[in-house]
Amino acid sequence: MNREDFPMLEKDIVYFDNGATTLKPRVVVLKMDEYMQMYTSNIHRGDYDAAIKTNQAYDGVRKIVSEFVNCSEDEVIFTSGTTMSLNTVVFGYMKKHLKKGDEVIISKAEHASNVLPWMKLSEDIGIVIKYAPLNDNMELTVENIEKTITEKTKVISIAHVSNVIGDVRDIKAIGKICKERGILFNVDGAQSVPHMKVDFRDANIDFLSFSGHKMCGPTGVGVLVVKSKLMEDMDPLCYGGGMNQTFEATGDYELKTGPSKFEAGTPPIAEVIGLGEAIKYLEKIGLDNIHKHEVKLKKLLVKELEKIPNIILYNTNSDSGILSFNIDSVFAQDSSVYLNNYNIYVRAGNHCAKILKDEMKIKNTVRVSMYFYNNEEDVLKLVDVLKRSEDIFRVVI
Repeated sequence: MNREDFPMLEKDIVYFDNGATTLKPRVVVLKMDEYMQMYTSNIHRGDYDAAIKTNQAYDGVRKIVSEFVNCSEDEVIFTSGTTMSLNTVVFGYMKKHLKKGDEVIISKAEHASNVLPWMKLSEDIGIVIKYAPLNDNMELTVENIEKTITEKTKVISIAHVSNVIGDVRDIKAIGKICKERGILFNVDGAQSVPHMKVDFRDANIDFLSFSGHKMCGPTGVGVLVVKSKLMEDMDPLCYGGGMNQTFEATGDYELKTGPSKFEAGTPPIAEVIGLGEAIKYLEKIGLDNIHKHEVKLKKLLVKELEKIPNIILYNTNSDSGILSFNIDSVFAQDSSVYLNNYNIYVRAGNHCAKILKDEMKIKNTVRVSMYFYNNEEDVLKLVDVLKRSEDIFRVVI
């Protein structure tokens, strides 16, 4: 699907590391190149033609994002990526509003960016981190979330889609529970927003984070969507030009309201413009089409790998394009090096989910993460190479 749009796929490679970052289509590169070559200027500072065009291009992406995830334009903050977005939530909002003993529910399958900030906040002010248990398939269910909630629960902070197990959490049901019980709902959408339709309002999400580079956009740019009433009482992590109304030598200062308050200095202008183009590109393909295509490929891969005796599969049932596996008695990184010899690109390691080992009883896996430009030929090539994996050490060594 749309493989011709990606110059990198003109090479003889199979790219299965989309959970880490995605390939970039020509239209995104050209859109960024147009800004950098034809109307380079800063935003919200100049009164000349190029600056006005830059303002329109940059600010126009808020509308694109708002329609993409169903929120208001004034709820869209541009950040450097999901990690910065999640840190802004924890240290810009939660640190002000939580107190010692308040409970935050996460899971052991979360990415480091949705674990470490909470650990730091626990160290700073004494919040309590509670881990909702995973089921036998390593999935996070609504039922197990409910069992973990107590009268002290103030926040539920989870990924919509786990980056290792690939399970799709029912955020609409969890959001409903949060609304009924007055719990804040923080969603890491890094692995979901690029692959399926996410509705900020319908799922009653309070904070939603995602990254441009995981959805055919550039690196260095991401989004934090925050409900307007919460944004009013959230502090920026960075202070400087562009985010203040005024400041005086007396020490008096006044910050801007809305998203501008959180975008100090010169933002990643070309990257924001590229993100907007990437979203338009994905919408033309259709998020539902993308999700169906990935799940179809995942099912084919599982079906074929289950026929190979020395392949251990960890998440055959998850409804996404992510599959984690190992070759029996082979270190995950050795498997990755072996596959690279055949121009198959996968991820090996703990995938920044370092406490998932407590549940999986294994530290490292090989991860295949698919996107719409993968096809059945990619899957079957991987299967064929894994069938011949008895020669792995001859190849690796």
